[in-house]
Amino acid sequence: MRAIDARHMGNDKVICIWELDGILVDPGPQSTEDTLLDALDGREPRAVLLTHIHFDHAGVAGALVRRWPDLPVYVHERGAPHLAAPERLVKSAARVFGGEEGLARAWGEIVPVPERNLHVLHGGETVLGDFRVEYTPGHASHHVSFLHEPSGTAFIGDVAGVRIPPSDYVLAPTPPPDVDVEAWERSLDIVAGWDPEALALTHFGRVDDVGIHLAAMRERLHEFVGLAARHGLEAFAAGVVERIERGAGDVADRYTQASPPDNGYVGLRRYLDKRAAG
Repeated sequence: MRAIDARHMGNDKVICIWELDGILVDPGPQSTEDTLLDALDGREPRAVLLTHIHFDHAGVAGALVRRWPDLPVYVHERGAPHLAAPERLVKSAARVFGGEEGLARAWGEIVPVPERNLHVLHGGETVLGDFRVEYTPGHASHHVSFLHEPSGTAFIGDVAGVRIPPSDYVLAPTPPPDVDVEAWERSLDIVAGWDPEALALTHFGRVDDVGIHLAAMRERLHEFVGLAARHGLEAFAAGVVERIERGAGDVADRYTQASPPDNGYVGLRRYLDKRAAG
């Protein structure tokens, strides 16, 4: 198993692509495709496993299928239609990233994945022989996690948050549109119930102190919910940035690149408004 640093926008320790026995877990955005191809050194991957379809995790999937037309892509049933026809997803994301130019600058080209390449996941199955799948919403309604049973490694996308080495500060990424704190708690319970040897984070790298990390993630999630309930966007973002700078020091900018605080507020505000409306 190896961690490939995508070097998103020229920075290290922002997006980690995992490769295990020719299987890519969350291969990153299309904007870092060349970095991934260099790391593969001409080798064709066996399959792509997606925890969810946010562009920092899955944006390159269609481009990889364009390069290797038989490449299977595994994704949750809620995410699969948006990979096959990404127009609505692109339109929505463009509003967040300053239009189509801003979207392309951050994430590159969004290429559809043909339906014939899509392998739909529900949770509860085992795929590619060794990867146990569970449905783990909360960060996104289409999020799954994978336990590689031989190694005891849990590939958990954004369920366990952001932690950029050498810092041990854990950040809860809460983007729109479908943050669900109660579902997120249940998903953390699922990951903890696996009792994994290690967590494989997209942002960024391997975590061995699993119990301590998951407890910190729960604490941070509820801390940020309270912060969003008490403040508007500017005060929330300033509060998150202050906490990151205090907790993360020299790698604080990597945290805000991996999970922009403004975006985090919008996701939590939407969650709080939905909960208030019943």
